[in-house]
Amino acid sequence: MTTTNTATSAQQIIDSFNQAGKQTTSTAGLQDRFLKLLVTQMKNQDPLNPLDNAQVTSQLAQISTVSGIDKLNATLNSMSSSFLASQSLQASGLIGHAVLAPGNSMLLQGGGAAGMDLSQAADQVTVTIRDSAGQIIKTINMGAQEAGIHSFPWDGSTDTGGHAKDGAYTFQVAAVQGGKQIDAQALGVGVVKSVSLGGSDLQLNTIGLGAVSVGQVKQIL
Repeated sequence: MTTTNTATSAQQIIDSFNQAGKQTTSTAGLQDRFLKLLVTQMKNQDPLNPLDNAQVTSQLAQISTVSGIDKLNATLNSMSSSFLASQSLQASGLIGHAVLAPGNSMLLQGGGAAGMDLSQAADQVTVTIRDSAGQIIKTINMGAQEAGIHSFPWDGSTDTGGHAKDGAYTFQVAAVQGGKQIDAQALGVGVVKSVSLGGSDLQLNTIGLGAVSVGQVKQIL
């Protein structure tokens, strides 16, 4: 009986298991199947045209690589789960604290606050606060500011000399340097009321900003 002298590669074995729906989820099981197939091929090889040692070594190296990658993935998944659990425990310490995160909403309750992230130093920074109807009720001139994160308070006073009612407002930040507009990201303030784990991302549930990813938090107030 004549048999092929080419050892089936580790990837071909895996592919054949996939196609037949018989792939094992165990790394040890995959290695066992591979070695049994390799031994069978060697037993039935043509004595006049034996398997090439280099090919056999190559197949063994391939299955070892597959096994190593599988173990590495398992280790990384375990580390990721442990990291998220630790991060969740640490984030629970933020409950009750205010955080600055991207957003243009501002909650006025006796007083309010918000912030901004300037990409570079600015000669002039202006904050415009609007009510739910989109009407401008307060303009705050913050003057020159350095690059970075800044927060500012609002006592509820309006440009007309009155006082705004408690509630939700929006704001915009405009920054100018040398007569040219520069990037200024609006940062809203949210008070953390709970922490939840959504998929692989830790979320802070806040009053004022809604759900905020931990990675989005710019500053803890």
